[in-house]
Amino acid sequence: MPRAGIESVATVSIAILAKAPVAGLAKTRLIPHLGAEAAAALQGWLLQRAVDTALQAGLGPVTLWCAPDCSHPVFSALQTDTGICLQAQPEGDLGLRMQTAAMESPTPATLIIGTDCPVLTPETLRNAAAALLENEVVLTPAEDGGYVLIGLRKSCATDSRIFENIEWSSARVMAQTRQGLQSAQRRWHEMATLWDVDTAADFERLAAIHPSLRALVQPTGATA
Repeated sequence: MPRAGIESVATVSIAILAKAPVAGLAKTRLIPHLGAEAAAALQGWLLQRAVDTALQAGLGPVTLWCAPDCSHPVFSALQTDTGICLQAQPEGDLGLRMQTAAMESPTPATLIIGTDCPVLTPETLRNAAAALLENEVVLTPAEDGGYVLIGLRKSCATDSRIFENIEWSSARVMAQTRQGLQSAQRRWHEMATLWDVDTAADFERLAAIHPSLRALVQPTGATA
């Protein structure tokens, strides 16, 4: 039976952590392959896709957690066009930023995603929300050793063992998160592994699926 407080997937909100599509700030690992302006254009495309996917899932409220703040015109336009809520990401590492999003969630449970996984679908989000009916935490591992989604009940959000002592942006993120969950004696569910876009090979994989991206991004090589 579902535990108290999570009665339906409608009580699961979605938090999207996103950088503004600013040259030199966004998708920095892809700048040597695409150039700074093109990497920022790619970030804009990924951001729009993440918001669309979250809204199409038809779950609870969607909040866009913005970095470095909420002032970029793309963030404002998304709020105007879709009605999503904007929040500024706090200072601190990724764990603290995700924990804050979970603690400040307007619902008893939250799915937290970034913008780097273009193969995340509305169905994936709905399945993750459903998994929270029976589990305290749900994770979608990434092929690079991290994860592209974490969902958790608000009762877990204050448990720092889920987010601390993690080597963020390393291949050890998922393994260390499992260790933290075991230490915290939390019941979790893992979904099918997906991939995100961080490297030149990842971009080429994405462009093979969405050829129109080449016209938007036009890889030019490293900038001076």
